[in-house]
Amino acid sequence: MAVGQGVAALVAAAGLMMVGMPAAHAAETAGSVASTDDTDTPSLVTGLHEQASAADSPADAARGHLKANKGRYHIADTSAESLRSVGTTTDKAGRETVRLQQKYQGVEVLGGQYVVRMEKKSGKRTVTGTSGKYFTELKLDSVTPKVSEKVAVQRAVGSVSAQLGGAPLHTPAHGKKATNTAPLDGKVTGLTILPKGAGVLTRHITVTGVNPADGTPVQQEVYVDARSGFPLLQYSSIQTFGTAGAEADATGDTGTAPTTDEATTDSQLVVKGSGTRYNGEKAELNLYQGADGAYQMIDYGFRTPESPYSGPMLQTYDARGVDVSRASGVWPSGIKTFKSDTPELGADFTNSGAVDAHWAAGKVYGYYKDHFGRKGLDGKDGYMYSLVGVTANGRAYNNAFWDGAKMVYGQGGGDYRTFSADTDVVGHEMTHGVTEHSAGLVYAGQSGAINEAVSDYFGNAIDLEANGQSMDDPDSGLLGEDLCTTLSPRECALRDLNNDMTTSKDLVGASFRGDNGGVHLNSPIFSGALWDIRKSFGGNLADQVVYRALTAYMTPIDGFTEGRAAVIAAAQELGATKAQIKTAEDAFARHGITPGWESKLGTDADTLLSKVNVAGTGVGAGGGMYAVSRSNEDGSEPYSVWVGSSDGKGAPRQVSANNGNYNVYASTDGKNVAWAEYAADAVKIHVRPVDGGVDKIVGGIGANLNSLTLKGDLIAYSYTNPQSGSPQSSALNIRTGEVTQLSSNPVEVTVLPSIHDGKVAYAKMWAESDGYKLGVEVLDTATGKKQLMPIDKNSVYALGQTAFTDDGVFWIEDNDGTDSGRAAVMRANSDGTQRTTVVPEAGAGSLYAYSLTASDDAVTVTDLPPATTWDNATLPKLYQVAPDGKGGAQRVSCNRGDQVYPSADTGQRVLWLDGTTSYTDLVKRDRPAGKC
Repeated sequence: MAVGQGVAALVAAAGLMMVGMPAAHAAETAGSVASTDDTDTPSLVTGLHEQASAADSPADAARGHLKANKGRYHIADTSAESLRSVGTTTDKAGRETVRLQQKYQGVEVLGGQYVVRMEKKSGKRTVTGTSGKYFTELKLDSVTPKVSEKVAVQRAVGSVSAQLGGAPLHTPAHGKKATNTAPLDGKVTGLTILPKGAGVLTRHITVTGVNPADGTPVQQEVYVDARSGFPLLQYSSIQTFGTAGAEADATGDTGTAPTTDEATTDSQLVVKGSGTRYNGEKAELNLYQGADGAYQMIDYGFRTPESPYSGPMLQTYDARGVDVSRASGVWPSGIKTFKSDTPELGADFTNSGAVDAHWAAGKVYGYYKDHFGRKGLDGKDGYMYSLVGVTANGRAYNNAFWDGAKMVYGQGGGDYRTFSADTDVVGHEMTHGVTEHSAGLVYAGQSGAINEAVSDYFGNAIDLEANGQSMDDPDSGLLGEDLCTTLSPRECALRDLNNDMTTSKDLVGASFRGDNGGVHLNSPIFSGALWDIRKSFGGNLADQVVYRALTAYMTPIDGFTEGRAAVIAAAQELGATKAQIKTAEDAFARHGITPGWESKLGTDADTLLSKVNVAGTGVGAGGGMYAVSRSNEDGSEPYSVWVGSSDGKGAPRQVSANNGNYNVYASTDGKNVAWAEYAADAVKIHVRPVDGGVDKIVGGIGANLNSLTLKGDLIAYSYTNPQSGSPQSSALNIRTGEVTQLSSNPVEVTVLPSIHDGKVAYAKMWAESDGYKLGVEVLDTATGKKQLMPIDKNSVYALGQTAFTDDGVFWIEDNDGTDSGRAAVMRANSDGTQRTTVVPEAGAGSLYAYSLTASDDAVTVTDLPPATTWDNATLPKLYQVAPDGKGGAQRVSCNRGDQVYPSADTGQRVLWLDGTTSYTDLVKRDRPAGKC
């Protein structure tokens, strides 16, 4: 699934492989109009010179232009209620840019933002162009939700809990928070329409809290279908610099942003101070001397003499000792601005990163003010806050992020300084604020990669200007190169804008599992093209072009092709020559960003279904059949369950009803297929023969069901206990309807179940007097007998997915306690005898085992290395090994994108959802590829 086909990338597949955007045919010549397949409204119109009302406000004039040209724009309702003004900006040349947010029956449409560009000179106003997305195909009968806010919050929290719980089960005794706590909370943000087909009404829920596995903060935006309650779209809303260390999502304290005392008769607004930067250079700093005589890191220096008590204010706060989980999302209580007894700041201000943060914030403000006339990050001189020195669980936090209100810089560790040490990091984070208050590029998939690319571009441009570095310097394109204490700039840098990365060679189909659909992984492709343009155009013109493209052309869910068109159109508007336009086109072409580039990507697996357009639900296989959820081409149809032959012969057929609800978590054993139907009041469990027959509802649950597996007469399903918050599982006999809870204790954790011959294997965590214990247990549903597998409950560090075949019970086990990520695959007979190592935990042949699936002939393991950096090597890949471990593990596929939700069929055949092509494809291989 590509981000942006209709919005399909962002909303149809909600989470799996949000990369790639089918091209809107870019308007690149004056007077041209570009259109897309999902709307009649053109995505880009350039070369206009049409009169508009000079007497009206800019927003009214823009709406008037759209109304007067309905034949071009096809916008039926141009009222202020249906086209809400997001804001108007006027640049130094008198160009007005009006952003209008689409609303349908009073509800905002995600990504529905249209831009009108105008000029006002000598009392006359003319429209010069338009761009963006307005969705004309919306046809909802009602915008009244059937799902209550309470249920939507429960479903959203459950979905995030399930995502976080996908990692192996840990005990708190090994430095982890207890998995049976309920650390997440959901807040209703409002109603939102996802523009898929005729539109999908959703409740937007923001889920915040702490990851129970590692204590890091979480902030997820979740869109829950307002008819059935199924979470459709989910992504992290924190915007980080990179992936050098632990990454926070976002949450925060209950404190509020501080108010700052203005000058009194005993204070001085601007005092010239100085400090030493990390690089040893002396820096002049604007400080504020309060009534107490102390010099604070508050910069009022950009205020005018005419208005000394209003205007911009830059503040730098001492956040050392504050955990990142309390520094993101809202204001951490108790922190103060850095203070000194003298205006000459000492070594502590250098070593903490405060001098660099405060100095660089001034450089960023000055750059945007001097070059573009912009008043701060929000364009309105809103205050700019920097928090310096946060940590993560008492340790270094090697990262920085913009959380929508402030910059947060982590205290470095190892070879890293505090992350304010490099000017391009500061410029990068603050540019996220500029983007948020202009194009609003959604931080996921390709739009998120452009968001990152623009931050990299301007972060580096600011860095070069502030530090007097030339574009000719071979290190001019490096980002984060000054963060390290001993490594060379090139060894230290996280990214390089002087790169030859292309879509065909380097684009990675990443899911929301970690990098929000490749926002860091794929951003150098786009930023590399922008930097090539800067080398050709020169800094001044290129910066003007990219800024104009960002603030006057791009809209929230633009992909690479739309971003390319925006840059070229902005260059034309600003007077670039034909030769320069050709240079810009060539720069994008060198990086593989041309119309239709997605079709050039391929895989080494057999595609069973392409563009299944689903997310958050996996694949079932068994007995030569597969079962999978599927939507329609534009992703607008609620998911239905389809079955087909896993050898690819014959056509797949639908087995679930199209009743407006979402049918997910399909599983099959080759004879029957089972799935969960999300309805407004409950989650219903269905079973149907794969060759047809009656669709029977065999069970249901009011809690958040998040996985289901079928074999023989049993279904095992997992859910979040609504009373205790614990992840738990139950077994359901489809013939008798009898439900067996795998544990009667509401706080005991029972997860990751598998079935064989009427028995259920599962991982569990329980409390004893000396702490929490982990184990794998087998329940015989016929006798009620339980048998623990041979695992040392006092030393095991983590347990992962189970599988159950004729060869015995398989599970993932981590005993070293080093957080290395490597884990063993173990096997034992169902009676607990003959414990065998299938894949070792360390040394040759070991894997970063994350999950597994098994047939009687092979065990397929998902390998997921720790993401200290995001690249192809750290995405989930599949390995296969014989049940006895002989011969070692081999790569199943050499595809470069995400390989997720594997399901073993017969023999060595395995099916999975693959993101390599920038779509979500159901693929299979009959045997391993071997070495890659």
